[in-house]
Amino acid sequence: MARARSLVLAAHGSVVPEAGATVARLADAVRLLTGAPVSVGHLDHRAPSLPDVLADRPGAVVVPLLLGDGYHRTVDIPAVARPFDCAVTRGLSGEHAVSLALYDRLRAAERKAGGPADAVVVAGAGSSRPGGDDGTLTAVRQLDLLLPVPVVAAYCSSSTPTPAEAVARLHARGFRRVALATHLLAPGRFTRALAALPDTWAVAQPIADHARVARLVAARYAVAAGGRDSAGPRAAA
Repeated sequence: MARARSLVLAAHGSVVPEAGATVARLADAVRLLTGAPVSVGHLDHRAPSLPDVLADRPGAVVVPLLLGDGYHRTVDIPAVARPFDCAVTRGLSGEHAVSLALYDRLRAAERKAGGPADAVVVAGAGSSRPGGDDGTLTAVRQLDLLLPVPVVAAYCSSSTPTPAEAVARLHARGFRRVALATHLLAPGRFTRALAALPDTWAVAQPIADHARVARLVAARYAVAAGGRDSAGPRAAA
């Protein structure tokens, strides 16, 4: 029986220990879903690096653990993967599964706070690259269909408004229970900043270890391993 093709999760990386644990839970879930050997390679801040992981797994399927199509997804990861003849799938940007995971995390945070919010800020990482914020904007549109309250976007870096600005604007419009839907995959400096933001009703947890994200990653792998959904050296974004 042929060995399953290696799957490498390309994570941004963080110095926050909880980030590694969160992505490890995702890797475990994807391993159970696919039966494939699953590894994690990091772009920054944490070992092992993505180049080191791919050097040991030529021809692997690389799934970018990114919620936007900024520089890392469109330039960095394909460039790293090319010398090792790896297939790079699309990232996770704009997928309905992501919005449903956000919805679940938001509802959990609201229950902990004591009730539903009357307005929601979707807080993404932010990107200066054209189209880099499209994943967050899509999440806003999709959550707006699921929630009976106003939903707006904010960005932790590179774009505006910031989460603090978005919260302040909603308060100025008369909303008092303003919640943050964290459009981020794992704990890090952005999630710590969101947790410390004053005047918020609830702050949702990041979503990497949500079951819907694991199923999305597994689906990306299944298609790419069959040769139909790779990007980078052997296909399209």
